[in-house]
Amino acid sequence: MTDARPAEVPGVGGAGTGSVRSWPPWYRTLFMSDVWERFGFFGMQAILVLFAVAPRSEGGLGLAKADSAALFGAWIGLAFMLCLPGGWIADRVLGPRRTLLLGAVVTTVGHFALAAPWLWTTPLGLVLLAVGLGLYKPNHQAMLNLMFGNDSGRREAGISLMYVGIQVSALLSPLIAGFLGERVDWQLGFAVSGTAMLLGTVQLWVSQHQFRDVGNKPGRPLSPEESQRAFRRIGWTVAAVVLLVTAGVASGGLKPSGAIALVGSASIIAPVLAYTVLYRSRELTAGDRRRLRSFLWIFLGSTLFWSMIAQDGSSLTLFAKESTDRHVLGFDVPVSWLQSATPLFILVLAPVFAWALLKYGRGSSGVPAKFATGLALTGVSFLVMALASALASGDEKVSPLWLLVVYLMHACGELIVAAVGIAAVADVLPRKFIAHMLGLLWLFAALGGGAGSGMVRLIDVIPEPVYYLMLAVMALAMGGALALRRHAVVRGLSGDDDERAPGDGTDDTTLKEDSPA
Repeated sequence: MTDARPAEVPGVGGAGTGSVRSWPPWYRTLFMSDVWERFGFFGMQAILVLFAVAPRSEGGLGLAKADSAALFGAWIGLAFMLCLPGGWIADRVLGPRRTLLLGAVVTTVGHFALAAPWLWTTPLGLVLLAVGLGLYKPNHQAMLNLMFGNDSGRREAGISLMYVGIQVSALLSPLIAGFLGERVDWQLGFAVSGTAMLLGTVQLWVSQHQFRDVGNKPGRPLSPEESQRAFRRIGWTVAAVVLLVTAGVASGGLKPSGAIALVGSASIIAPVLAYTVLYRSRELTAGDRRRLRSFLWIFLGSTLFWSMIAQDGSSLTLFAKESTDRHVLGFDVPVSWLQSATPLFILVLAPVFAWALLKYGRGSSGVPAKFATGLALTGVSFLVMALASALASGDEKVSPLWLLVVYLMHACGELIVAAVGIAAVADVLPRKFIAHMLGLLWLFAALGGGAGSGMVRLIDVIPEPVYYLMLAVMALAMGGALALRRHAVVRGLSGDDDERAPGDGTDDTTLKEDSPA
């Protein structure tokens, strides 16, 4: 077997944080593939709710305001929920690298399905995009973690620096796809996103050799008996879902609001079941379970954080459309353009955060404190939104500066929570569980998306300022709880135990096969 250690991957040891060119070729490949994937994602996000709420006569779906806002949260929930099966497929069947490429292909097809001029391809495209993201996202992060190995400080720095490139595309995507979708044709906006994803897929395909053997095989391949049993269960599950959906559509009982509620419910149940199954796994030691129990705080913090960030593409987009004065120098700024604010702030701030994480953020000792900080920033942002929405009552419209301040706080919180959460996952369980743990992280984020799709319906029930105040209280309460419990969480995440048995997946052979460290 090839020993894919850092010495064999030029540039890892001396990689800087200020320029992508100073990092090794495999990092640049993952960097650019995520640039293209995020261009497609943010382009779709910029116009999805606007497309859904637009009347049929204007080429939209003609959904009600609450359903349109909930649609985005439900779709995010479904996509994140499918990250766990995506991690399982990598861990047990294909390996992270091949699963990553498969996800890129499926995502490309999903974008072009949305771009098709027929109404029936819209739900198909959304499902394909969710499946593609579920395959792509955990395994892109798994490949990063595997290639960086045990250097948690450089891993966090590399992930934060990747946000620079990602946010360049996330900045440009709403400007291009958003403008074309809002002002020219919705399908043209979706087609631009698909073209970007196609470029990323081709780039991944031609650069596979840069990863050597890392991630080429599943960490815990299925035995013939396990494979037969697993695929039989998958077949029955898929058949049951297809049958239920077909019956619901044929009878007229499965309306958009019902489908959104169904996805939201599933995203709430799934993480609880998945966590329980993993916790009871016979492959885990007592030390593994202790760390997994402590990491539950991080999972729950991630859940709440992403439920808040999901508001950017739903309730905040509708606030920008209906309550913000977008008339600037004789030009009506497209609603989707305001979504470029968050990536612009991240683009400016990411190098600073990458430097700070590399200098001060090594190890797991600061993980709960960092999460608490990210949640506190998000909570304060919704206090700002509560005030802005109070000022925008009636026919009054507020300055877009209110939203820009909110997006700035979200950008800072995302730089902390996303990079730290992804990097910290690698230190909880043995390397062979890495894709599974990343899938579980995004499954808890799915819980946030599902909860967000339900919460956003309250906009039609309670005053908007009260809604944003409720979000602020939730974020600040969770951030405070994490801050108070930070020492206990750090002790629980400590890796100094001697409970690891030989041959359990952390011996030298496994590390050489599955990780560069």
